[in-house]
Amino acid sequence: MSGEVVFLCPHALVSMNMITVIIASYRYGHLAAHCIESLLSQTILPSRILFVDDGGLDCSHLPSLYPDVEYIFRPINLGVVDNFHNMLSKVNTEYVLFIGADNWLRSDAIELLSNASTDIVTYDIVVTGELKEEILTRVPGETHPYKGDLYWDRQGQHHGSMMYRTDFGQKIGYKKRYEDGAHPQEDWNLWDKMLEQGATVASIKEGLLYYRRHKENFLKYSHASLRLQEQDLSYALEE
Repeated sequence: MSGEVVFLCPHALVSMNMITVIIASYRYGHLAAHCIESLLSQTILPSRILFVDDGGLDCSHLPSLYPDVEYIFRPINLGVVDNFHNMLSKVNTEYVLFIGADNWLRSDAIELLSNASTDIVTYDIVVTGELKEEILTRVPGETHPYKGDLYWDRQGQHHGSMMYRTDFGQKIGYKKRYEDGAHPQEDWNLWDKMLEQGATVASIKEGLLYYRRHKENFLKYSHASLRLQEQDLSYALEE
């Protein structure tokens, strides 16, 4: 992409698996270090960690703090679909996983995911953060209290940080699910199309993703579009 700044890590992360984790940020520079550290402290490291700031312009402090991560700083915001599609094209490992820079993984997540043999692997979610209680009205009956947070069972179900086989995903790519939709639902489209083409799915019954609900989820949208975004919060994991 013209004008984007790329920082390559000076030495490869040492690992025995073939998983790339892509951290996607837009105005999450104040939270991104937590996400990065959750990956660097994994019991088994991912093969690559790619960090993309999609025009938020608030992450320039990260390369000096975490030089083992590869960075792409976009001068303008591409939007979720084009950003994700472009980042997916940069992956050459067997599996890939996208995570929002405001979320984080449990310390043994990559180790558990490294045993994958299916095309897609899903896992459960721990909903946390200042606004975690909104999940109770969004998906009533689907969560239960868990160590002060809320546990969301996602067995055999889609979410934005599912891990999937890279070459399979690249054949489909990230696209809008519905052209007239309020939210692109690009990861839903990927899930649907992979299943249509016979993808195999496994689920890990562990809460491996900590999904942070916070004010910035809402503040980065204009007041005019906030109502539509609230209606589509079920697709917000990848933002």
